[in-house]
Amino acid sequence: MMNGWKSLLAGPYQFATCFRTWLYERGWLRRRRLPCPVVSVGNLTAGGTGKTPMAMWVAEKLLEQGKKPAILSRGYRRNSQREFLLVSDGTSILAGPHEAGDEPYLMATRCRGVVVAVGVDRYALGRWVLSRMSVDCFVLDDGFQHLGLDREVNLLLVDSSDPAGMRELLPVGRLREPLGEARRASDIILTRVENESMIPNVLEPIETAMGSSIYPITTRFTVKELVGASEIMPLSDACGKKVLIFSGIGNPNQFNRTVKALGMQVVDELVFRDHEAYVHSRVEGIYRRIEQSNPDLVLTTEKDLIKVQSSWSVPTPLFAVFLELEFLDGQRRLEKALSAL
Repeated sequence: MMNGWKSLLAGPYQFATCFRTWLYERGWLRRRRLPCPVVSVGNLTAGGTGKTPMAMWVAEKLLEQGKKPAILSRGYRRNSQREFLLVSDGTSILAGPHEAGDEPYLMATRCRGVVVAVGVDRYALGRWVLSRMSVDCFVLDDGFQHLGLDREVNLLLVDSSDPAGMRELLPVGRLREPLGEARRASDIILTRVENESMIPNVLEPIETAMGSSIYPITTRFTVKELVGASEIMPLSDACGKKVLIFSGIGNPNQFNRTVKALGMQVVDELVFRDHEAYVHSRVEGIYRRIEQSNPDLVLTTEKDLIKVQSSWSVPTPLFAVFLELEFLDGQRRLEKALSAL
């Protein structure tokens, strides 16, 4: 019965989404432009495709090229009610993960030298940042559907490990927009490409919907080490250990596969909603499961670690799987697009 109701809603959802895009394209809804270049990083699906690692890579590359970037994020599920919030001024962290949102806080801690700010209206947020900080370009986190703001570079991420997620629109499936809207992208970036045979499964449906060929940038995520609150564990030391894993992310199945691929034995797993707040009762529930399964280690993701590490009070060590973005093809093309800003 639930799927039936969802199917009935899919048609109106598609109409509303396409009509909104049409209004922007015809100029009936106004696009606004910030006085400095904007690079958008986004996706077509609900859930994790690797937007945060890509946004961090773009910001760091702009910084490396001598620019002064700022990341603009919505700060989803943040506790702060302030319209605009400066998470980092490029030198100091000014807000915590609960106030700012887990992903903006993670970007602020990882991207030293980059300004990070959160707010729903990214145009107004950009103007607010410019009135306070010396920046000359913006990275728009999760910005593909934020049509009210013009951008010079529009990056669309597609998870090559999840072709099923591209079959149906919300609320039946995970697509935020029809596949044909990929035409708005300046570049399509495939993430989690472990072998070339994965590429046609996600690329061909998009090419069919667009009616044109695509020459994607291809990437994958590699794990170099496990990172704790005050120590780093080499992967060689973790191989073969029994682990309990927990996560509050958009793609928990991928996290599970990543841990198992590292040679660890998953003895228990807890999956929470994306951007889980980890209130006291939730953390106590994790402790109970640790007591039951008796793992050697507890593993989570980086954005989950930052919300629980300060209050961790059990002897079982807690680490995050530290992912690094690796380009397989197209890195120079993207670097050239960024250097032209």
